[in-house]
Amino acid sequence: MQKLLLLALVGLGAQLVDGSLGMAYGVTSTTLLLAIGTNPAAASATVHLAEIGTTLVSGIAHWRFGNVDWKVVLRIGVPGAIGAFAGATVLSNISTEVAAPLMAVILLVLGLYVFVRFTFQGLPKGQLGKPLRKRFLTPLGLVGGFVDATGGGGWGPVGTPAILASGRLEPRKTIGSIDTSEFLVAIAASLGFILGIGSENIDYGWALALLIGGVIAAPIAAWLVRHIPPRVLGAAVGGVIILTNTRSLLRSDWIDAPDGVRYGLYGVIYVAWAAAVVYSVLQYRKHAREDQRIIAEAEGATTSDNVPDDKAPANA
Repeated sequence: MQKLLLLALVGLGAQLVDGSLGMAYGVTSTTLLLAIGTNPAAASATVHLAEIGTTLVSGIAHWRFGNVDWKVVLRIGVPGAIGAFAGATVLSNISTEVAAPLMAVILLVLGLYVFVRFTFQGLPKGQLGKPLRKRFLTPLGLVGGFVDATGGGGWGPVGTPAILASGRLEPRKTIGSIDTSEFLVAIAASLGFILGIGSENIDYGWALALLIGGVIAAPIAAWLVRHIPPRVLGAAVGGVIILTNTRSLLRSDWIDAPDGVRYGLYGVIYVAWAAAVVYSVLQYRKHAREDQRIIAEAEGATTSDNVPDDKAPANA
């Protein structure tokens, strides 16, 4: 019962982050399951089963708050589902001895990406309002879906920064669209795992616990996305993922580092993590008004473009 309660709390926290940042539910949850010794394929399968419910509730909440671009959802979600099914099939056929450290490497890379991306870079908005093309979203969806299934998370870390970097979709709609499209990815990945490893190898109690926590947090996160600074949250979550998966790698058969090396590296990570959070807070406070102004102007332009000519203001 204690473990199920812990998993529910992890699901709640992970969904608060994911719904606010557009990433990290799968990475965070899978990292915890691996840390307590879960088989990599079973860990990813458990998380993706939970995500079917959390992404559905999250998508509805984001839609209600006006955070979803449905064209983006379809253009990236369908190829994402194809990539996720392929990734689940690959992971299901890799031995645990190979899969565990391999997944830790994938999660560590994703954690580093989240950490660096949100600590040192702002949210580019220079191209806001321009359409996102299929030739960009289709390969992005395929890669994101494959990484998500094989790494137990990655749809957000791959998709959210890429769309943000394009500068064509405002942050809250990027996050809402990525979270909503992940529903398709979660279904496809779950199906791939069930066919690959069999339903008897999946702990449905754990999936339910993660689901309950995530469902509670989803509508809260959809509201928070309008108020919480993604830059600060990204630095904090990225640090958690880096520390946990570095620990897994250093203790794996691939490295098996001595205690002195491990604890020394942990200390370096803690210092860098604290510095990054402080730096992110300072940068957010420095650029907050400018970011809000640019987003408000882009929203106003989008609204004007959607007003029929006969209803437009006379001075438009």
